[in-house]
Amino acid sequence: MLIIHATQRDKIGKSASRLLRTKNKFPAIVYGKKKPTLHIQIDNKIIINSTFFKKNIRLIICNEKYIVSIKEIHYHAFKPKIIHIDFIYIDEIK
Repeated sequence: MLIIHATQRDKIGKSASRLLRTKNKFPAIVYGKKKPTLHIQIDNKIIINSTFFKKNIRLIICNEKYIVSIKEIHYHAFKPKIIHIDFIYIDEIK
């Protein structure tokens, strides 16, 4: 299982997301299962390959662990960069 460390975002919106991308990070969101929506930021250095989409991912946010899967990934139009990822809850680990 892939483990990704993320931090929660305080500011959301277009200008905050653009600022994140200049710092070599990208915004993401975690939602579903009648749980609160989490706005997070992830370092752009994570390795993306074909198995990344098929596996469940352990997402660690502020010392809380969640099992998520990828709902959607938005890529830059002509650069090999991720713009945004939508994760969906599968389970929570205590």
